[in-house]
Amino acid sequence: MTNSRTGGQILVDQLLIHGVQQLFCVPGESYLAVLDALHDAHIAVTVCRQEGGAAMMAEAQGKLTGQPGICFVTRGPGATNAAAGIHIAHQDSTPLILFVGQVARGAMGREAFQELDYRAVFGTMAKWVVQIDDPARMPELVSRAFHVATSGRPGPVVVALPEDMLVQAATVADALPYQVTETHPGAAQMAELQQRLQAAQQPVAIVGGSRWSAQAVQAFTAFAQAWSIPVYCSFRRQMLFPATHACYGGDLGLGVNPKLLARIKASDLVLVVGGRLSEVPSQGYELFDIPTPAQPLVHVHADADELGKLYRPAQAIHATPQAFAAALNAVRPQANVPWKAHTEAAHAEYLAWSDPAPIRIPGALQMGEVMQHL
Repeated sequence: MTNSRTGGQILVDQLLIHGVQQLFCVPGESYLAVLDALHDAHIAVTVCRQEGGAAMMAEAQGKLTGQPGICFVTRGPGATNAAAGIHIAHQDSTPLILFVGQVARGAMGREAFQELDYRAVFGTMAKWVVQIDDPARMPELVSRAFHVATSGRPGPVVVALPEDMLVQAATVADALPYQVTETHPGAAQMAELQQRLQAAQQPVAIVGGSRWSAQAVQAFTAFAQAWSIPVYCSFRRQMLFPATHACYGGDLGLGVNPKLLARIKASDLVLVVGGRLSEVPSQGYELFDIPTPAQPLVHVHADADELGKLYRPAQAIHATPQAFAAALNAVRPQANVPWKAHTEAAHAEYLAWSDPAPIRIPGALQMGEVMQHL
């Protein structure tokens, strides 16, 4: 579309082009032009009571779908209220785009009502912060926001929108839909991984991070079953492996089963796919030695900067979870693996740890049973 449109209309058109079907917001006067443009757009607008909740809803959607969660908030306190969701998206590697209203361009630098320097406020907790001062650059910069939020290690992007820019008209062509680049592992790397697995006696796998798909989860589950390898989910990543599977050993979150930790420490090969092994899953950075873990570590991550950043892996594989999981189809055991009892024990320990029966609390309502049902 190249006809004259307001900045708000151009922005909403870009959201549609990039596949946005739902957004979360707390309405504000600083981006009324966007709300007007959304009136006739086929985008579900979820109006929230507080910006922190709106940002966290968008973060949850980005985490579960792999597509950027979209959030709109007004300037000043609206933006600072949303900061908690931005910080979660940063630490959890979640694709998220926060659009923030801004004071008019002619008032900037004068400490106008609710004016903030968004680059300074969000610079340490977002992958990229940008202010769009020209409506003609809206397609370019919104497209870049989607690419930055989803590339490498995903994360949050903050886009500031001066209110007078949103009502200014411009004639500009739309951008093309964003595309996520998948990084594939090399054949030599997969052959080395197969050799390491064949030589192991008690391997374990830990799945985490972003950029997974339903197909990737299925492919990794098939790999785990073929090798009968115990699988643990990283903190807040229980959706990456079926808890009912015979290879599931539990999650590396808070209050972890001590037997789970002992089994990982005793392993002779740790395959980490997608995760960073940050503070919670690493149990306060004590599960693995830094910088060189005692256990041989194979680390697979979509961002090359994360490989060797904290832990020196025995093998580093720069690949996205989707591409890596697809390549696992060619990694098959050459003979019966010797660690089936190890995997069966890991799953049995998970089941025993998850059983609420031994623990009773006063009253009729037993929260352990409630959680087990959920």
